[in-house]
Amino acid sequence: MRSTTLTRSTAETNVTVEINLDGTGAYDNQTGVGFFDHMLDQLARHSLIDMTIRATGDLHIDDHHTVEDVGITLGQALAKALGDKRGIRRYGSCLLPMDDALVRTALDLSARPFLIWNLDLPTPKIGSFDTELVREFFQALSTHGGITLHVDMLHGINSHHIAEAAFKSVARALREAVEVDPRKAEDIPSTKGAL
Repeated sequence: MRSTTLTRSTAETNVTVEINLDGTGAYDNQTGVGFFDHMLDQLARHSLIDMTIRATGDLHIDDHHTVEDVGITLGQALAKALGDKRGIRRYGSCLLPMDDALVRTALDLSARPFLIWNLDLPTPKIGSFDTELVREFFQALSTHGGITLHVDMLHGINSHHIAEAAFKSVARALREAVEVDPRKAEDIPSTKGAL
């Protein structure tokens, strides 16, 4: 089973992430940040990674620490569940439309974190959620998951649609990358022999 549970506690947040890479996309995410929970649900559902996340944080200040620390913990959980990455496809990509929004994602589970972020969210907030936190989440996920992650917006007018398309696009690319390649199920997908 490629699954793990990970807890991260700081003076600002307490986060527990439970994932199963070979799931069906089941989810139960509760962070205290409504829009973010909705996005995490999309990430689980469209990646087919079962995901249970519990987070408490200093929301009386703002949502930043909670969102970032969930990204950190989820990235670490993904890296742990992947182990030595034997048998995975490693690469994934997705071109995802959502109404006015069109977002392209390409990623590599390379253990070399790098984020290229070309997403322009036209409003500072989606409801009460700071739109700049979308990038913060993916920066933390990329860094702590060891993911080379490129996310590009090709079209978009509505901030909610753009953000949701980004989460779904990353999810679909992640689904592809973590899948076991039946033609190379015993091999590490690198000429180096390690990732």
